[in-house]
Order: sequence, then C-alpha cells, then structure tokens
Amino acid sequence: MILRKPVEIRQAHFPGRAPIDSYGNGGFRFADMSHRGSLLMLPSGIYGWDMAEGDPLTPEQFERVFREAAQIEVILVGTGKDIKPLPAALKAQFQEHAISSDPMSTGAAVRTYNIMLAESRAVAAALIAV
Repeated sequence: MILRKPVEIRQAHFPGRAPIDSYGNGGFRFADMSHRGSLLMLPSGIYGWDMAEGDPLTPEQFERVFREAAQIEVILVGTGKDIKPLPAALKAQFQEHAISSDPMSTGAAVRTYNIMLAESRAVAAALIAV
C-alpha cells in the first residue's frame, strides 16, 4: 500500500513584483508562471484574489491593499472586459488611505500597470480575470 500525502492547497502568492506577460482565458502569466483567476498586485507581492467578473467590489475585498496603503499611491482596478465605476464606499476608503483609484478594463489595467511598474512608481493593481 502506498501512502500519499494529501494535496496541500495554499493561497497563491508570488513574493515579489513582476510585470504581467499576458492575460486571458481566465488567468494571467507573469514571472515564467501562470495563474488561473484574479490577482492583487501589491508592493509585498502578487496574490491570488477570489474575485470574478460581475462580483460586487466592496472595501472588504481590498483589506490587503489597505494594509499596504503607505506604499501605494495609485491602484488600478481591472474590472473585467468592460470598465465599471467603483462603488462610492470603496472610493471613499481609497481616499481615506490616500490612494488614488482608477477603474478600467482588465486589459488596460495590465498595460498601465506594466508601464508604471517599469517607471518604479508606487502602483498596485486589482485585476479581475477575463
């Protein structure tokens, strides 16, 4: 009888900053890896984010962002295939933490994030997979 260790499911996390190489088919490619699902791109690293297109954007989903607010000047929110405005409560939370927020389609957010990252800007991104 062969004893096998159970599969360990861990929260997806890449401990660094990296540009997005490609996106689509429900995920992203970065740092020679791929990830299915949405992502939070923060100064402390890249995290899997339990969000899907159409899910409501609430301050609770951005708690990790708010914990790193001192290192973030702007957050790009990729809302999926189309641009969707941020709810007033979420915009207010970003303002309270002195973070400028910019909603856009996920594709535009990826491109803008890559440019700002290359410029060494204090940028974060919340990217909903498309």
